[in-house]
Amino acid sequence: MKILVLNASPKGKNSTTVHTALYLQALHPEHSFTVLPVGQALKRYEKDFAPLRAALEQAELLLFCYPVYTFIAPYQLHRLIELIKADGVDLSGKFASQITTSKHFYDVTAHRYVEENCFDLGMHVVRGLSADMDDLLTKQGQREARNFFAQLMFSCRHGLFVTPPVPAPQREKTVYQPSLPTAAKHKGKDVVIVTNCAPEDQNLQNMISDFRAALPFESRVVNLREFPFSGGCLGCFGCAITGKCVHKDGFDTFLRTQIQTADAFVYAFTISDHYTHSSFKCFDDRQFCNGHRTVTHGTPIAYLISGDYQYESNLRMIVEARSEVGGNYLCGVATDEGDTAAGLQTLARALAFALGKKLSRPANFYGVGGMKIFRDLIYVMRGMMKADHKFYKANGIYDFPQKQKKRILQMKLVGAMLAVPAVQKKMKGQMSQYIIGPYQNVVAQAAASVSHPKEKQP
Repeated sequence: MKILVLNASPKGKNSTTVHTALYLQALHPEHSFTVLPVGQALKRYEKDFAPLRAALEQAELLLFCYPVYTFIAPYQLHRLIELIKADGVDLSGKFASQITTSKHFYDVTAHRYVEENCFDLGMHVVRGLSADMDDLLTKQGQREARNFFAQLMFSCRHGLFVTPPVPAPQREKTVYQPSLPTAAKHKGKDVVIVTNCAPEDQNLQNMISDFRAALPFESRVVNLREFPFSGGCLGCFGCAITGKCVHKDGFDTFLRTQIQTADAFVYAFTISDHYTHSSFKCFDDRQFCNGHRTVTHGTPIAYLISGDYQYESNLRMIVEARSEVGGNYLCGVATDEGDTAAGLQTLARALAFALGKKLSRPANFYGVGGMKIFRDLIYVMRGMMKADHKFYKANGIYDFPQKQKKRILQMKLVGAMLAVPAVQKKMKGQMSQYIIGPYQNVVAQAAASVSHPKEKQP
């Protein structure tokens, strides 16, 4: 089989990920492997797509190889997908799969993003391999890579493909016209609207305009298309100690002085390729100058999204997960799918309410699970990621279970007592009451505070 390996890592031949593909190539000389460093050669293909088009046309199987960056594929792969779709090269009927390396931080959303775009191109998608960064160095990891390739070949022969998602139905696209009155503006809060709105994107422009009118605070707009990015994140870890990016375009200073200082963030974009234009992904990835530090924890966020958001389940997961991992209160998402004006007005009120009440909520699985992955990663790599390590120590993120010595001792005592038959007999049917007792006290105190509001409650 003619296999085209699209190495989308910005590190090119020094990519950890592509070495899994090279390992498989070494084991299977019966197949024809062609490896292209598309991540490194991106600017070349932007100028002349013809060589890549020829390689795509000759291939029978496309194997996307990339590291997972900030919930999805790196900027370089986002841009490559834009180039492939813009060129119009016919990939229908070809096979597609992927190999990623990461610490499994939202590798699932990255894989689904690539799958969805392959479905757009009419390809037959086979489930990919999501490996740990160090897997290829272990016997088990090598065995899993071999098993992946065997399953990949079996799936191509027997039609064992990923089931495509239900596409959004065709709907008449109308331009939203601003209609909301301008609310009285209060001072003291800085709301920044970060967007990649293109000049021709009238719908998103008008949504932003109406949202700003309805918001009871002054706001400012930062358009990412106007920032002179010199490139996407290189994954070089040059910022791990200093916090300074190796790119000399000044983005790290711009991020910290023009965006992260705000009291609330509003992200505004139009859906394309199951995320948005690659300029936003460049912004996402370049924020790695902050490492794995949740430096905007507690800041409320909101989204203005133009497009068929309700049919983009993977994008909805990413939006929610970003807020959960970052410790940001998600006020909501306003779209142009229904009553746009009502949605914008409600979101403006929700954001103002969150700012006034300083709202927060406990993290769900997306946030807790994501931060535990980061916690363990930084603890192991603390010798190199010194800024992250210092931040995690200062903010109590190293909440390893073994440090809860009092709780562990309590559970040992309870376990020892319950192992005694006499205690078991006495406690039979009463365990629930013992557990619920403290909670009942909290409810009773709350009721007392309402009945006697002037009395000081403990």
